[in-house]
Amino acid sequence: MSDRMRERMSARDTGRTHDDRPELTFGYSPCPNDTFAFHALTHGLIDAPFRVRPVLLDIEELNRRAHAGAFDLTKLSVGAFAAVGAQYRLLRSGAALGHGVGPLVVTRTPMSLDDAVRGTVAIPGRETTAYRLLRLAAPALTDTVEMRYDRILRAVSEGQVQAGLIIHESRFTYAEHGLHNAIDLGDWWERETGLPVPLAGICARANLDPTMAAAAERAIRASVQYAFDHPTASRDYVRAHAQEMSEAVCASHIQLYVNEHSLDVGEEGMRAIERLVRGDGG
Repeated sequence: MSDRMRERMSARDTGRTHDDRPELTFGYSPCPNDTFAFHALTHGLIDAPFRVRPVLLDIEELNRRAHAGAFDLTKLSVGAFAAVGAQYRLLRSGAALGHGVGPLVVTRTPMSLDDAVRGTVAIPGRETTAYRLLRLAAPALTDTVEMRYDRILRAVSEGQVQAGLIIHESRFTYAEHGLHNAIDLGDWWERETGLPVPLAGICARANLDPTMAAAAERAIRASVQYAFDHPTASRDYVRAHAQEMSEAVCASHIQLYVNEHSLDVGEEGMRAIERLVRGDGG
């Protein structure tokens, strides 16, 4: 399904009747962790002084659109924060970070990271956190090609590129393609910094009324808590956007990426974000 098709679907899939509350556009990804976490807010299952019009797009597309301030609320890669800092402000709820959640570099045959980056590496976007981590771990990296994240495994397995930088559910399925893990960049980051891996956060447009931004932060937190309290409520919504992902991969995806930091990024999480934005991995 293309990003434009998802955008059209997501704009109408809440099935709401007339609602006099102000509307905020909310960009997030169709990945199971986001549809699970934000299902309640999107479908009016928690109290909020606004309603949302969801727009579901790949994370790198969200990063790109943030340069123009496209959405009132949006998920952004931490790797994109430095470039859009004038446009958006981080909210403390809805973040994706934690331990054991990092991106991987995979190859067709076993090899070190140094060997992997001597050839062409497929990346899911230059503003993704994954790419920022890879540049910190492999300063010699020079030859990259951008691809949508869900096309990278095939590109590696078919020999189109030497290595692939993978995110999202690909970390659960790369072995099925006969590929090998050259490095877990999350493990590398945690060893270097002692901090959780800061992947992405929910941000409010900088010119959004501060009262509304604070309400959005509370509503997103309530939506995540609703998801924890009612884990099966979002099943149909998650499956509708999960493409051909298996139930097991969906469950693993949610369990890995939705955690206590999704309720509140926390002080440790803020330190991790600040460190990655500075580009300091050592």
